[in-house]
Amino acid sequence: MIKTQMIDYREGDTVCEGYLAYDDAKTGKRPGILVAHDWSGCGEYTHKRTQMLAELGYVAFAADIFGKGIRAKSYPECVEISKNYYADRQLTRRRAQAGLDTLLQQPNVDASKIATVGYCFGGIVVLELARSGAAVKATVAYHGQLSTPNPADAKNIKGSVLILHGAIDPVVPPDEVAAFEKEMEAAKVDWQLTAYGGAVHTFTNWALPTEGAQAAYNEKADKRSWLAMKNFFAETIDA
Repeated sequence: MIKTQMIDYREGDTVCEGYLAYDDAKTGKRPGILVAHDWSGCGEYTHKRTQMLAELGYVAFAADIFGKGIRAKSYPECVEISKNYYADRQLTRRRAQAGLDTLLQQPNVDASKIATVGYCFGGIVVLELARSGAAVKATVAYHGQLSTPNPADAKNIKGSVLILHGAIDPVVPPDEVAAFEKEMEAAKVDWQLTAYGGAVHTFTNWALPTEGAQAAYNEKADKRSWLAMKNFFAETIDA
């Protein structure tokens, strides 16, 4: 049975409220996965994805990057709340690390087998955590933005990286993808990128309509990318 609970923790003076999920029928330590939310905050969609990871046998913890009670309810609020984290990548890294530290404190987590999964804005979060040199074996970014003000920091990445990208995502254009590929190659990172034809931004979010110029749900890309993630974990944290 999947057990879930809200966990309060701190990053500096900021109280954050994360979401933990795991199968309490399993015994012993198992791989841990840190989940990073989209720019609306750590809400229902992120919680569901965290539960889905727990159903695969992992201990999953959704970090709260924005802080307890800070959740966007409209597009303008998403822009306003998230802008500081785009601008201040050190702040983003600290918030991600605080979430990772909380995951590592769980008694059923194998600290040697840690992965991260980020959605949209969360893609930036998990990539910046990897670039900081965190002890993460596998980083997965779903339809996440790939740019960074500090591309040389890619040399600090300790694990493997998987990018799951919408081939016609207007938020992450080809030039940004190419710059990311150059960044990864220059740092000799073990990385891979899969682009899903016909998919735009936020293609895994089932709450969105299936048609949209900027963001839309794409069932095929959602299912294929989830399978790609599972295969990636089988190679990295399950090995």
